[in-house]
Amino acid sequence: MTFYINFQQINNLREDVAILESRLSILTGMGQNVTYQNITVYQDSTALASIYMSVKDSVVLVHGRIVAGEVQGSGFVYSYSNRMVVVTNNHVVSGANDLSVTFSNGNGYAATVLGTDAYADLAVLSVDDAPSSEFKPIDVVSSSTLSVGDQVIAIGNPYGLVGSLTTGIVSAIGRGIVEESGGGFSIANIIQTSAPINPGNSGGPLLNALGKVVGITTAIVSDSQGLGFAVPSNTLLREVSSLISTGSYRGHSYLGVVGTDMSYSVAQEIGASVTYGWRIGTVNNGGPSDGKLRVDDIVIALNGSLVKNNDDLASYLEEKTQPRESLTITVMRDNLVTNEIVVLGTRPPPPT
Repeated sequence: MTFYINFQQINNLREDVAILESRLSILTGMGQNVTYQNITVYQDSTALASIYMSVKDSVVLVHGRIVAGEVQGSGFVYSYSNRMVVVTNNHVVSGANDLSVTFSNGNGYAATVLGTDAYADLAVLSVDDAPSSEFKPIDVVSSSTLSVGDQVIAIGNPYGLVGSLTTGIVSAIGRGIVEESGGGFSIANIIQTSAPINPGNSGGPLLNALGKVVGITTAIVSDSQGLGFAVPSNTLLREVSSLISTGSYRGHSYLGVVGTDMSYSVAQEIGASVTYGWRIGTVNNGGPSDGKLRVDDIVIALNGSLVKNNDDLASYLEEKTQPRESLTITVMRDNLVTNEIVVLGTRPPPPT
């Protein structure tokens, strides 16, 4: 008996394999992190100095050239299946030429991009000419153990000041932020931190109280103090296999709708019986939700998990689902609760 598989089926199978590998990677990271629960935080300078000395040689300076001049950021050495790579932000290397990585000892080498994901602001670099002695990887553990109030440490190169350490706490988890290169989609499950983060810190590690990577610093709100953000390490653990092997990550689930957060004032204006949730403003023709969801539907739960706002929705889609899965979406429609089942699509490639 002969079976025929078309190219689309082959591509789907490849995506499934990459997604399964990413899920395995994140489970492995969680397993490594089991012992890090109930951490005792030490504020004394001796503990911070010890952490700094143990990881400073793992943090690198990333440099590149763009049409308008130069770009500079941070990164860190990561060992994936015994392959040494450098992790940084996509926005640090996007559109840049003549990329280089400089280690803490001042030695610099040419770098090439192995893979990027604008939707998570992640990039993985290869530094092929560097000898093995330059690579001192940091342990990356699951960010799921983080709680609001936990101490965190950021190390990077703000304004080119190499190897700078700052400290703070986890101010919030499960935030969403939008990067210009992300096509308007939120980067989900972002860690908000009070650790000072400045231009040049982007791509550097955010560490827990044991000096393990729990995030990748990505942004600071302009003209603010104590308001920085980091991509959670779970996102890296989920994506790194695909980024290295295929150059991209195609595991972002896609609903094909656009909406806004609900509020008390909006509920009063439209006569809605709920003041929370995510109100749909557009349903893309031919998208996964076409014929299922409607304009003015208010999403209040995904698979029974409460949705208060866009951050909840984006975080659930990113952490709990994958393309081609069925998702039960609970909506408030004409002030009546309705369940719709949507087969998730794959988010289109980011704009170039």
